[in-house]
Amino acid sequence: MDIRQEQFSTERSAEIGAAWLAAVEADLDHALDLRRRIHSSPNLGGQEQATAEVIEAELSPFMSLDTIAGTGRIGRIGPADGPAVGIRAELDALPGEEATGADFASTNGAMHACGHDVHMAALVAVIRAIPELGERTGQALPTALAAVFQPREESYPSGALDIVSEKGLEKASIARMIGVHNHPGVPLGQVAMGEGYINAAADEVHITVHGRGGHGAYPHNASDPVAAVANVALSLPEIVRRTIGPMSAAVVSVGTMSVGDGAANVLPRHGSIRATVRTTSAQERKDIQAAIGTMARRIAQAYGLEADVAIIDGEPVLINDSDLARRFATQAQGLGASVASPMRSLGADDFSFFSEAVPSAMSFVGTGQPQASLHNAGYLPPERSVLDVARAMIAGYLAGAESILGSGSE
Repeated sequence: MDIRQEQFSTERSAEIGAAWLAAVEADLDHALDLRRRIHSSPNLGGQEQATAEVIEAELSPFMSLDTIAGTGRIGRIGPADGPAVGIRAELDALPGEEATGADFASTNGAMHACGHDVHMAALVAVIRAIPELGERTGQALPTALAAVFQPREESYPSGALDIVSEKGLEKASIARMIGVHNHPGVPLGQVAMGEGYINAAADEVHITVHGRGGHGAYPHNASDPVAAVANVALSLPEIVRRTIGPMSAAVVSVGTMSVGDGAANVLPRHGSIRATVRTTSAQERKDIQAAIGTMARRIAQAYGLEADVAIIDGEPVLINDSDLARRFATQAQGLGASVASPMRSLGADDFSFFSEAVPSAMSFVGTGQPQASLHNAGYLPPERSVLDVARAMIAGYLAGAESILGSGSE
């Protein structure tokens, strides 16, 4: 048996978790100050260099960080060799004028309306506490922790996809990946997770219908696309019911529809539709995409027109590894957190690119604000969320370490 596996007993895991959390709590004022500083000076996706430099300065006494995916940072702490448990924190903010009224509110036209400031501060606090953990327990981390400060979670091109494409996980030897996200719909301090599907695949649909324009007084001499586009738009949501079983979750939503831009008596030549399709399994994703193309082309043909259909793949389905999710829940409870019901949605998160690459688990930590909404100008997680998220990150790391060592992975 690997000596680290032998030493990483349930008792050792509990001892490490309790000491680690206590060390974070002892340094919490620093973490709260960092959260406020990050929150007051947010950067949009692709422009996160200043935020990344703040993180780098905070962690320079503890670990070195390499640049990845343009403005992202990644690094390891703990054993120099062997597998690591990765923890993701997002660097980017959203465009918008903040309306929280906080004394540390942003004034630069961007804001952390999704709580990424909390995630970053929590991950920094978790890492800063590691030396103290060694002093408190006399024990080193059983396997490395890899900090992944990801750019462009809210915008394209996806920062997570770029990290995977640049082989960031392989370079850091990440064998398990943990995501922790605050959420207003989960009770305060509770941790929601589950096995299997958590977030949907999200793809864009671009349909262009081509016809022959003309004069409104002589429609028989034209082949205008107005009726065809309208029928396609009305038929798109119906595809779900006709393609997959009623116990599966999927939705097709039309976002924009455009036909003509001339005078009232001018029949247009072209029309277009932009929509999204969200699915929760790889096979259903393929089936619905195929059905959209068939339906749009056949409706256009029925009107004597042609339709071009392009589907732009977005994030894949986010799947929580069953073993890792179960261990995560147990570790969270061991650290004093209540485990809420699994939270699943047809929303998307590019953490799914990580879950495609290695066994992963995404969790949601409650801010207890059921009337609030992510991405809202007034959304502000309470200060205690920094500690709540840090607790979940420690639990996720311990679950990942237990999963790695328990499987005999090297």
